[in-house]
Amino acid sequence: MTAIYPVAVVGLFFSAPIFGHHAISTEFDPREPVKIKGIVTRVEWRNPHAYLYVEVSDRGGNREDWTFETAGPLMLTHNGWTRDSVRAGDQVTIFGYRSRAGLTIASARSVLLKNGQKLFAGSPYDGGPKEN
Repeated sequence: MTAIYPVAVVGLFFSAPIFGHHAISTEFDPREPVKIKGIVTRVEWRNPHAYLYVEVSDRGGNREDWTFETAGPLMLTHNGWTRDSVRAGDQVTIFGYRSRAGLTIASARSVLLKNGQKLFAGSPYDGGPKEN
């Protein structure tokens, strides 16, 4: 019987990252789609998510800084991204879902580059914002 306990402890140790991940809907609202056009100021490729930071001018001409959470680097690579797909200075249009806290933070669904290429960014909601 005592041999089972170390196996159980090891199993819990390796499964812990599964329990630590959250559903996107806990932080972002699928009923609050956003379409943001701006200039990328910074890109962070890190786990468990990559981030795009975008400078946007609001309707009044005031600057807003948005943060977009994407899937992690492995999933982005699987979806055709490279570390150079989106770089600081690029003009992008990002489709996603706004933070439930109402901040200028969103979960990115896709990124439309200035050249017309669209990159899937990882947010899985069906019936997302219109991407035109």
